[in-house]
Amino acid sequence: MYNQINYYKIPRDEWRELYQEHNVPLSAAELARIRSLNDRISLEDVRDVYAPLVHLLGIHLTAQRELLKKQASFLGITPHRVPFILGIAGSVAVGKSTTARLLQTLLQETYPDKQVQLITTDGFIYPNKELKRRNILHRKGFPESYDMGRLLTFTNDIKNGLPAKAPVYSHKSYDIIPDQYDLIESPDILLVEGINVLQLPSNQQLYVSDFFDFSIYVDAKEELIREWYLERFNMLLDTAFKDPANYYYPYAIGNRSEAVKMARHVWQTINRPNLHEYILPTRNRADLVLHKTQNHLVNELFLRKY
Repeated sequence: MYNQINYYKIPRDEWRELYQEHNVPLSAAELARIRSLNDRISLEDVRDVYAPLVHLLGIHLTAQRELLKKQASFLGITPHRVPFILGIAGSVAVGKSTTARLLQTLLQETYPDKQVQLITTDGFIYPNKELKRRNILHRKGFPESYDMGRLLTFTNDIKNGLPAKAPVYSHKSYDIIPDQYDLIESPDILLVEGINVLQLPSNQQLYVSDFFDFSIYVDAKEELIREWYLERFNMLLDTAFKDPANYYYPYAIGNRSEAVKMARHVWQTINRPNLHEYILPTRNRADLVLHKTQNHLVNELFLRKY
């Protein structure tokens, strides 16, 4: 268990009461478009958990702006525009993507005059061809499978107000899409989502999290994450059989029990070790931990004290 001494433990009911203006600027249809394949999230969750969270992020956003202004005054220079960067970490299948897309939408609704953008670090995984060349395709998702130098350069450019291109990863082909990029240009708020955003690679003197103004770790017990991972795998197979170009197509048209056996093996030999060796150890570095229980329900939050 992570060091709760450094965190305020806040049950969901108490968290909800920390912010009284529970306006939910989303319809059920909009929320359905944001939600990942097997994630479960309701308008009640938005009201109870995410509306107060956006309010808290607004406090940090205002504090960042004030600090930059006072620092510029101290230096006798004109303050320049610096993006507020929010990192979102956690295991595979825990619901990071839904959290990231939901926060992007809510922040954009709350601050319509600001540009809010989102990237995932999946785009910074080496292409499969390069992973094979390095003989680490079986280590895909582990720290060495990411081009961390490129990710650091990207984040540094964004923080310094420069336009930057984020490579695009396809979960359909399970590979980087050649010559396709998301252009990130002068955002006011940038969300960076990925399993590795809080990691500290041993060969780096600078870390991605050094650029963050706030960070969130989405947490749940391992047995629940494994259950959600296998549930998502089965749901992917239910649609992949229609598309021969889909990475999961061979599994979808084959023996289902053998496919599920393969997925369990992937969890046991790749996702579980990665979780325990590299992802969970970063949880103590987050400013806020969203803890989930059954059905992806956030039941308590842990807010860093200092």
